[in-house]
Amino acid sequence: MKNRRKVILVTDGDEYALKTIEYVAKLVGGRCISKSYGNPTTLSGPEIVKLILQTPYDPVFIMFDDSGFLGEGAGERALKYVATHQEIEILGVIAVASKTHQSEWTRVDVSVDRFGELTHYGVDKSGLAELDIGRINGDTVYNLDELNIPLVVGIGDIGKMARKDHIKNGAPITKKAVEIILERSGFNDMRD
Repeated sequence: MKNRRKVILVTDGDEYALKTIEYVAKLVGGRCISKSYGNPTTLSGPEIVKLILQTPYDPVFIMFDDSGFLGEGAGERALKYVATHQEIEILGVIAVASKTHQSEWTRVDVSVDRFGELTHYGVDKSGLAELDIGRINGDTVYNLDELNIPLVVGIGDIGKMARKDHIKNGAPITKKAVEIILERSGFNDMRD
């Protein structure tokens, strides 16, 4: 089999996430599939995979969003399809916290708080540390624990967090989450 495409999944797809992920993807020499933006996700898993395979270089960033839908929604179905596709290698997931404290949460390996500090606690939508160790609440994280994801990094609301992650400030929280995934996946070593 040919080399699998290296992909980072992002569990947010609103306008702030789009602008921030496009910005950070460019910073790290990757590509953002802007068509994956949407709140909720409108593209199917097969449509997203087709776009990934057409992208000229890695890493490829894909956004998924369920717009608060409880249970497995369109964003999670598409994410599951992409994450289990044989031509795709998932480097990691940026799991984005939301204000929902209902039934949707996922484990995280590490979180980046709104001050750019790594923490073993989860974070909330504002990027502040929560009381739970190793988990966050989110609205597009329903099936992450069922998938073979090598690294899940929790962060607050992409591009926001009291403007601390705004692209005018260099999107430092999202950038740090991406850097952690690229470093721990060995992707940076592959490029050297």
